[in-house]
Amino acid sequence: MPTPPPNILYLHCHDAGRYVQPHGHPVPTPSLQRLAEEGVLFRQAFTPNPTCSPSRACLLTGQYAHVNGMLGLAHRGWKLNDYSHHLIHSLHDAGYTSALAGMQHIAKGQGVEPGPTIGYHRTLTLDPHFDAPTDAAIDFLHEDHDRPFFLALGYFAPHRGNVPHRPTQSFPALGPARDERYVQPPPTLPDTPETRRDFAEYTASMQSTDLCFGRVLEALDRTGLADNTLVIATTDHGVAFPHMKCRLTDYGTGVMLILRGPRRGFFRGGKVVDAMVSHLDVFPTVCELAGVEPPDRLHGKSLRPLVTGEADALHDQLFAEVNHHAAYEPMRAVRSDRHKYIRHFEDHGRPVLPNCDDGPSKTHLVARGWDRTALPREELYDLTLDPTEARNLADDPAHAATRDDLRARLDRWMSDTDDPLLQGPIPLPAGGVTTDPAAYSPDGSPAP
Repeated sequence: MPTPPPNILYLHCHDAGRYVQPHGHPVPTPSLQRLAEEGVLFRQAFTPNPTCSPSRACLLTGQYAHVNGMLGLAHRGWKLNDYSHHLIHSLHDAGYTSALAGMQHIAKGQGVEPGPTIGYHRTLTLDPHFDAPTDAAIDFLHEDHDRPFFLALGYFAPHRGNVPHRPTQSFPALGPARDERYVQPPPTLPDTPETRRDFAEYTASMQSTDLCFGRVLEALDRTGLADNTLVIATTDHGVAFPHMKCRLTDYGTGVMLILRGPRRGFFRGGKVVDAMVSHLDVFPTVCELAGVEPPDRLHGKSLRPLVTGEADALHDQLFAEVNHHAAYEPMRAVRSDRHKYIRHFEDHGRPVLPNCDDGPSKTHLVARGWDRTALPREELYDLTLDPTEARNLADDPAHAATRDDLRARLDRWMSDTDDPLLQGPIPLPAGGVTTDPAAYSPDGSPAP
């Protein structure tokens, strides 16, 4: 008797990067840790666009942002060129039903919009804050299912923001933050009381998100659905700290990615994959497991060969981009196993502060002159000898050959994918909203 197509549970959250327990960071996330120990952890997973809506759009269409049309944030006017390119429509054609709980952020609205815009069969809830989407997902799992399903469950956290019972610009959480005296901030930040307090808040928010993940995974076990369900757990991009979110460094594009199940499948056994992979690889992977013919338009590859041992690598290089975020800051990058090359297409000359979410760490750095530091037009990093991407080698004659090679690779990719940036600055869509790059805050307000 043939194995039925697997259900798919897509768990995602905002702004977590790889700062979770399975990646070795002191951020207790036992639900994600268990998922990794039972499934497959991709240590070198990257988003093609480290901004909120474009990252999700890349994963769910299998296409680069400048190809699928999501060149900026959905709530600022951007949208997909064609919502029928969303993964759920390929699954619908194969007999799947689909449901949305919480955050989606690829259609109009502050992260939420009723399902018909995208095409979900059911919208369970549009509230992306902890209990509401969790409870809705659990109720859905307890229903009788006569068809395989795709359930998307998204959380606002650990995005910074003003949510009930939490101060403005803190990270939302279900409980108090850890004792900040014993917290180590990311290596891109100085170790100060301000940055420790900030990262303690992030940790509490991610722990709360993990608690919700765990409740849903427990329901999956309780209903007997876990044996034939592929669980995909990821985030959109790096954490909302300076030098991370909205940057093309590994701290911006690096994401957690864990796949588990089905039980008779190959995403099992506590495996760890060190090869570079992309969010773009999720769509073709789902197609393969679901027995769906992948569309010709996809830019990624199935992850299966890495897990089965048929291949040691999928990609010689990965590409990434930023276009519009809060402010317009077009950038492109190419990453090999050893090197990263980044090109800036606007001469801002200094950090574009609106593209960094406000918070204590940003305030601390700006007070000490971060806003006046030089921003080069080209960047080149040796990721082996300089993993924090602190020493720019773009003008070093000893690395000119590497720079020129990566320059040429980036140019070919832009040409092959008909990148609109080749024709000049990318305009806003009708009704689109942007912030002056010279402003301080994403909403254009001045420094506190």
